[in-house]
Amino acid sequence: LTDLTLTGDDGSIFHVHSLTLAAVSLLVQEKLMGKSRNSSDFGLQRWSIDLGASVNQVGLQAVVEFAYSGDVPSMNESIQTAAEVLKVVRLLDLCTKENDMRQPALMVTLQSIHQLWEDRVGCDVVLDVGGTFLHHRVILAASSDFFRAMFTCGMKESHQNSISFPCLPAPELEALVGFSYSRNLTISWDSVFEVTIVALQLQFRQAVLLCLNFMEEQMNPASCLDVASFAEAYGLSELLDEAKDFVLRNFREVSTSAKFRDLPVEKLLELLHCDGLCVSSELAVFRAVISWIEANPEERLTHAGLLMSAVRFPLMTFREFREVRAINLQMECFADKNVELYGSALKEFGFSLPNSQDCYRVRKPKDVLVVVGGDQLNCDVGQRVPSREMWFSNSLRSGTGLVKEMEWRRLGEIPDKPKFRHGVAVMQGKLYVAGGCYFYAKDDVMKSAYFDPRTDSWMSLADMNEARSNFSMAVHEERLYAIGGDREINTNTETVEMYNQDTNSWFVKPLDRSLSGFALSAVKGGIFISGGFDCSYSCLASMFLYHPDRGTTHLSDMTQDRAQHCMEPLRGHLIVAGGVCNLRKFYTDQLACEMYDPEADSWTALTPLPVPHVGAASAVLEEKVYVLGGYSQEDYTESGLVHRFEHSTRRWENVGKVPSAVTDIRACILRLPQHLRH
Repeated sequence: LTDLTLTGDDGSIFHVHSLTLAAVSLLVQEKLMGKSRNSSDFGLQRWSIDLGASVNQVGLQAVVEFAYSGDVPSMNESIQTAAEVLKVVRLLDLCTKENDMRQPALMVTLQSIHQLWEDRVGCDVVLDVGGTFLHHRVILAASSDFFRAMFTCGMKESHQNSISFPCLPAPELEALVGFSYSRNLTISWDSVFEVTIVALQLQFRQAVLLCLNFMEEQMNPASCLDVASFAEAYGLSELLDEAKDFVLRNFREVSTSAKFRDLPVEKLLELLHCDGLCVSSELAVFRAVISWIEANPEERLTHAGLLMSAVRFPLMTFREFREVRAINLQMECFADKNVELYGSALKEFGFSLPNSQDCYRVRKPKDVLVVVGGDQLNCDVGQRVPSREMWFSNSLRSGTGLVKEMEWRRLGEIPDKPKFRHGVAVMQGKLYVAGGCYFYAKDDVMKSAYFDPRTDSWMSLADMNEARSNFSMAVHEERLYAIGGDREINTNTETVEMYNQDTNSWFVKPLDRSLSGFALSAVKGGIFISGGFDCSYSCLASMFLYHPDRGTTHLSDMTQDRAQHCMEPLRGHLIVAGGVCNLRKFYTDQLACEMYDPEADSWTALTPLPVPHVGAASAVLEEKVYVLGGYSQEDYTESGLVHRFEHSTRRWENVGKVPSAVTDIRACILRLPQHLRH
């Protein structure tokens, strides 16, 4: 598809695309605009420019590379001469700058090509889709495998100036072609399926990826079943797996949607049989089946017995099972005939021995909760014993009624000494552990290391500049930050250290106050930091945004002061829970929970924690906040419980216990190799 030949004085010849050169060269652009005014020159017309005696191969090659790659060469006389002759003003300007301008240069070139298209300069093909659209063959071929094959493999269309697509919708094709020039694709749930279909047909790979990413990231209870149907119809296995998993994770919300009531009975039965169906109680499964039947009872009552066989009645309590009888009576009255749900359900519930599958619904999330270090009371010797152990949650089990359990497996040990009040973070699939202490004395450590689950190995890193404990670590823009904390007993610090992977070193960037025992959460805008102890060890109600370059921005205070608490992001909000609060000169348990809205800079009260969690760990798994372990400030008893908060119900539920150390543990989310999960 090259249509322009550039010739230098030394006989050098370059075959290029006139559109690409016109985006950087005013000389080529002027000549191309002149050709575009001549209607007889429409279509793929080959032409040439002789650049005269002053332009040689070195200079011409540099200009061509700049047009196609954005690479900015080191300026010399040959390059400067070629750039001046071809009127490549941007290259002349960029060569005087020392910084790497490759990406900005490419973007400006793309914008120039987009402008040429809008001005209809150099267009050489017409796409007829219920209307005529002028385009450039080279851009279509670069963006679409379909058009590349059409224009470069000898098909008859490669010689035609106008190509008809009578079966393609014009708006979707126009959006995709526009994306080829601008790299911007506006999609919503109203258009994403249609755009994806056309992108798949014409093999616009980048557009397909954008559409699939949109469906995965924006999936919700109202759209997930449509996504699953679409993915199955077009053989998109990864998207289908994501959609099915979303339905299983959010079954209660999905079962109340209109799309759920339109499911074929085979698809509903498939969902009900899934062991990983995530519900607070088996009663929710029964109610979902009844909702589906009631949407069209005359036709669907015949499937009731089959569907009820997939409901695990042994997981219901006696109180929950009463609802089964009540529903059966209602259906008998509605249908004016015998509906035998209760008898078979009663047999399953009380007169059969449940097998192991009936005792639990077992869910294995793709990612796992990992708990690291901490300490606990050794009852035999009456002392607190720090831990080196790491554990991960292999599965989540839902039993009878609201009974939940977690299956924990041992992952390994921290290198060197046991530690608690340390910092953990996950970056690029690796678990980073830094600082902390291994005794309640002046024993804070500076050491740091990371664990790679793929190789099951540890790698030591450079020591931090300061020893610190009772602090937090965060990952922001692919950088690791260790923020605040205690540097010795009753002395906290305002320093922030950033770890540089390239140099294996830490650099200090301070906060505007000394702080420890706080909670943080890193999101796109920066690092949110809530509460904690000030320099006099009073609990704070503060909330501020820390950015490494812009410093600290103070936000609305929490309604309650707290320290040694947890904070996690959830659906665009921040959930704050647990810790201690001020009580005159002492501390007491803080059970109140709050939710922060960054857009409105406001706080909303949430359901309190059922038990104290001071010095607990926290993490978000499958859009649910987990708070693990800790102790009670009132009587110093340990709480080995794990509580989970779900956004849709706004309630906390007990889902199990931590496996080993209880207080001052740290938690994170990690993707582990499959051989560790079996």
